[in-house]
Amino acid sequence: MKADVVIVGGAVMGASAAYWLTRMDPNLRVRVIERDPSYARAATALSVASIRQQFSTGVNVAISAFGIGFIRDFQASLGHDVGVPSLGLQENGYLFLGRSAEAPQIMADHAALQRGLGAATEVWSPAQVAARFPWLKVDDLTAASFGPRDEGWFDNMGLLAGFRNAAKAQGAVFATGEVTGLRYANGRVMAVELASGEALACGAVINAAGTRGAVIARMAGLDLPVEPRKRTVFVIDAPNARHPDAPLLVDAGFYLRPERQHWITATVPNDDGPCDANDFEPDLHLFEDVIWEQLYARAPGFDAVKVVRHWVGHYDYNTLDQNALLGPHPKMANFYFMNGFSGHGLQQSPAVGRGIAEHVLQGGWQTLDLTDLTVGRVLTGRAFAEQAII
Repeated sequence: MKADVVIVGGAVMGASAAYWLTRMDPNLRVRVIERDPSYARAATALSVASIRQQFSTGVNVAISAFGIGFIRDFQASLGHDVGVPSLGLQENGYLFLGRSAEAPQIMADHAALQRGLGAATEVWSPAQVAARFPWLKVDDLTAASFGPRDEGWFDNMGLLAGFRNAAKAQGAVFATGEVTGLRYANGRVMAVELASGEALACGAVINAAGTRGAVIARMAGLDLPVEPRKRTVFVIDAPNARHPDAPLLVDAGFYLRPERQHWITATVPNDDGPCDANDFEPDLHLFEDVIWEQLYARAPGFDAVKVVRHWVGHYDYNTLDQNALLGPHPKMANFYFMNGFSGHGLQQSPAVGRGIAEHVLQGGWQTLDLTDLTVGRVLTGRAFAEQAII
């Protein structure tokens, strides 16, 4: 069996690439290989599913600018009625809090960059924060930045279902299987080997394997600085803190956002490091030992709190610079990468899928210039740092 393009990984990145490829070339033979079509442990399914324009690099702002439009008008963007008319975008914005003496200038510089690319970011004084969100304590703040539009959260599985169903309608084939090897010669991947014993000949391969991205890369003798990082997410009930208009709040030691009558919160553990790909055991101590004290200090209404649910998701963490690794590998021209998103992949999937499809079909970035994120920087160790990592 032969395919023009084989995509390894069928969650949101792989599905987006399949959608854009078959949209741009309806005659293209695209085959998506997914280990677990239930997506029970996929980063897509376990994501907090948010989108923001507040990044420190222009390319990330531009990626999210495309993403918000695509997500807001999802069915029209897809061009198909796939039974997902809306992704339920909740546009409450992001609120980043700053405590340092340098924060006002840093936030002003970032906001200027973001507004130059169409965002509406505002930089606030502590008094402005208190006026807009009086339930927050602001005495230790020096500044804050807020996105009054184009930021919020949405239906993660709806996004995946839409891409997947539209790609299928356009001719892409999604198959359950596990990739166990790659056959390659003369700087090109020739075939994808499956656990079933099948060898699938191909014209190009796209690595969209999430936290297993490095495993797939090694099958072609390539190193990829991507590893699983565990994140325990808590759903909490706080009866004295009902603020449905609250933004996604990013403080020094945690983030928080409303979720109907509850709240979602999480933190980055102090001993953050690689985890086993099968480790989904929650770090329950993080709420009481790390988050709650800081949360109560920031918002006294969280004096009475109960954890009602929790889950664990994994970041496909890029240890080089926490930014996406995209495009063809310099040592293997027909092996394309969309990996290492480090927690902001879901919101980037519409633009990144389109960019990868353009590169496969047209030989380079077209609509958006994603050169800063190319995977080739791994070979030189040239980090492209994003300061606004959560």
